[in-house]
Amino acid sequence: MALAGPPGGAGWTWRPVARDALLARAFHSCTELRGRFYLVGGLPAGGATEPSGDTVVFDPAAGRAVQMGARGGPRRSHHDAVPAGGRWLCVVGGWDGARRLATVAALDTERGVWEAWSAAPGSCAPAGLSSHTCTRISDRELRVAGREGGTRTQRRYGSIYTLRLDPGARTYCYKEEGCHTASRSGHCAALLRTPGPHPAHQLLLFGGCNSAEPEVAGHWSPGKIKEEPPAAPHLMEQLARLVSTGQGSQQGPRGLRHHSCSVVGPFAVLFGGETLTRARDAICNDLYIYDTRKSPSMWFHFPCADHGLKRVGHRTCLWNDQLYLVGGFGEDGRTPSPQVCILDLFI
Repeated sequence: MALAGPPGGAGWTWRPVARDALLARAFHSCTELRGRFYLVGGLPAGGATEPSGDTVVFDPAAGRAVQMGARGGPRRSHHDAVPAGGRWLCVVGGWDGARRLATVAALDTERGVWEAWSAAPGSCAPAGLSSHTCTRISDRELRVAGREGGTRTQRRYGSIYTLRLDPGARTYCYKEEGCHTASRSGHCAALLRTPGPHPAHQLLLFGGCNSAEPEVAGHWSPGKIKEEPPAAPHLMEQLARLVSTGQGSQQGPRGLRHHSCSVVGPFAVLFGGETLTRARDAICNDLYIYDTRKSPSMWFHFPCADHGLKRVGHRTCLWNDQLYLVGGFGEDGRTPSPQVCILDLFI
């Protein structure tokens, strides 16, 4: 793959490190848990009407993918998944080929068994979810935002839900929050620290509508979110050096959806997706970095001319100080990529 960036200057590329037909899918989930990437569901090709029901485990250290033999896996696309308790992989919502769901299915990675958890008494579930985001706040608390609406429905705003998990009881409980956002689907969410000597945390939503403005879907005061050691100190340093070569802007990407987003320390790294601003050649291959180290936060845009890097419906995962790109449809919007790539930065 070609290097993206100005000649002789800073640049970036996605470097292929593995290739396997088991990984060729889009609108799947890809979640790191205990040093493994768990791929659940997705669409096997553009135009497919029924999502996959398989679960594939990719070992990034060995560069190998295997299909799990666990029965009862959810048949889903346009869903989201989060790890819980260092053991569970919880799949939330998604399209099953017939309808949108708001249920929770959990994979016990120790036993290799899928379980369908039940709604607890008092749970106020949203209408079926798809193209939403589900962000881990703690082992037992998630924040759900956005969803696709029906073609006949003009939703005026997006609801926000807190989703509480009880692994011991195998139950979940939705609670609708009092705040709303713009109606969004195909967006991404990033839980980021706010700058200052006593940093709080906020959940920001990017894309999924025509607006370029991020929205706050949750705010937590100092000490409410458990701080963890930096997961990628070298990559954080590289990203800081990369943005130092660019020109920042307070204006983010406009009308972007079905892109990927990973939080790397104070940075949100967005890649690819499709733009609502163009009817043709809508699939993108641009890298955007949102830098929250100072106020106001700034956007940095690093475009790419290599059409081979175009992706939509893909996922990125952070592991071992590297950012991995998995799956997604390519330039034609129909052919899934079987590659796993690592983000290489050249400064």
